[in-house]
Amino acid sequence: MKNKRINGMSLFSSSGIGEYYLARAGIDVVVANELIPRRGELYRKIYPDHEMVVGDIMQADVFDKIRDIALENKVDFMIASPPCQGISVAGKNRKIEEMAEDERNYLITRVVKMIHEVRPSYVIIENVPLLLKLKLFVEGELLTVEEILEKEFSKDYSIDYGVFDTSDYGTPQVRKRAIIRLYKKGLKWDLPEKSTEKVTVREAIGNLPSLEAGEQSEIKWHYGRKHDENQVLWMKHTPTGHSAFENDEFYPKKKDGTPVKGYQSSYRRIKWDEPSPTITIRNDAISSQRNVHPGNLLEDGTYSDARVLSILELMRLTGLPDNWPIPDDTSEILVRQVLGECIPPLLIEALVKEI
Repeated sequence: MKNKRINGMSLFSSSGIGEYYLARAGIDVVVANELIPRRGELYRKIYPDHEMVVGDIMQADVFDKIRDIALENKVDFMIASPPCQGISVAGKNRKIEEMAEDERNYLITRVVKMIHEVRPSYVIIENVPLLLKLKLFVEGELLTVEEILEKEFSKDYSIDYGVFDTSDYGTPQVRKRAIIRLYKKGLKWDLPEKSTEKVTVREAIGNLPSLEAGEQSEIKWHYGRKHDENQVLWMKHTPTGHSAFENDEFYPKKKDGTPVKGYQSSYRRIKWDEPSPTITIRNDAISSQRNVHPGNLLEDGTYSDARVLSILELMRLTGLPDNWPIPDDTSEILVRQVLGECIPPLLIEALVKEI
């Protein structure tokens, strides 16, 4: 924010990771909304000064409460992250027609309604890149999200669309997100410049103590998650940047000795000298996609850190500070889930600073 502070609102907030740096960018969020209670409660603990409305925004009373708080506080900025489960292609390909019939994809219609009723000067809508290809049935027509927004707002707003890689804006993680920016006619909103160099995994987490599965450290949120002893064995014999599926002797096998079937992205250590791959919601499982610690070669020929990344390592790779204010008793799985679904906040900060 280049001139003055403005009040903002956040829809489909989860625990609010994407908006974490909005305050230092000039936005004071006054109202937020989340459907899932445990995530909404975590949001309240992270942002005790924000009004969190927990509930289904498709319900009129919930929608009206959010809108009324926004109008009362003269909200002029909105960030909305409608859930992407209905348009995700992870593990399967969905036809456009099938996605148009998935009711979860129509949550964006509440964003459209909220923009109409609150009229903020600046809006960010973000989701997975397929958002820009999504089509929805509106008044009998099958329209893209772009066509819907142009139809509803082109007279009053400039609308820009793009896919951004968070690693281009200071985050040590490759994560591509569709970003739609709406801003009232007559206003200016430039794009931020990309970083000249990308932050690597080594730069982000390389100074943390080495940990094996099940080990603890004295650093908050830095401990090794426990894993099956066979999985640990396979990963001990897997070099940095490689998958256990590349091993001969220590190839992943079931209890009956038959080989495990899977993709080369599974049981895979990430690389030290690149940004992290996209962190997924299943970052608790060695068998999931590219989420095993890079490890270091040991004297006996095996590799250290045969485990998934610790919570602290995930936080750093998301661009969050070590003192991210979550309560000590927060469920490990809840933290892993919200980190796996979030948009890293440094990208949002970079975008908002250009207002």
